Amino acid sequence: MKKELTHINKDGHPGMVDVSDKATTIRVASASGNIILGNEIMKTLSEDGFATKKGSITQTAIIAATMAVKNTYNAIPLCHQIPITSCKINVDPTTTGFNISCTVKTNGQTGVEMEALHGVSTAALTIYDMCKALSHNMMISDIQLDKKGGGKSDYER
Repeated sequence: MKKELTHINKDGHPGMVDVSDKATTIRVASASGNIILGNEIMKTLSEDGFATKKGSITQTAIIAATMAVKNTYNAIPLCHQIPITSCKINVDPTTTGFNISCTVKTNGQTGVEMEALHGVSTAALTIYDMCKALSHNMMISDIQLDKKGGGKSDYER
């Protein structure tokens, strides 16, 4: 069975998928990713409680990710504007950087995997922005969808 791209119509033009006939269900998606800053920078940040002159790195990343989740439809052109019923972001320090995870829920007709991925990406970019005065030698990596459920096709990495 050949899979088709859902955002391209029969004439090859992009368009938003019509979800009006889909069942309204509880849908959930989780994504994760990392930002690597290095041992030396993490040691310095840890000594300061992960605070910079711009504020708390972890708290600011969580707020930025939450805002991104709620506004995914503004950043990704063919995403639907959907009600977010829950958004949980974790920004966990490691010896070399931060592990980021985001779980999003909705009660709707389309999934929230783009919202979860957008949340992780924005948290990582926010950390980069807050730490770039220390070094530009940072790497954002491994952003991925870990799990989604509640629609016609569930997924788990």
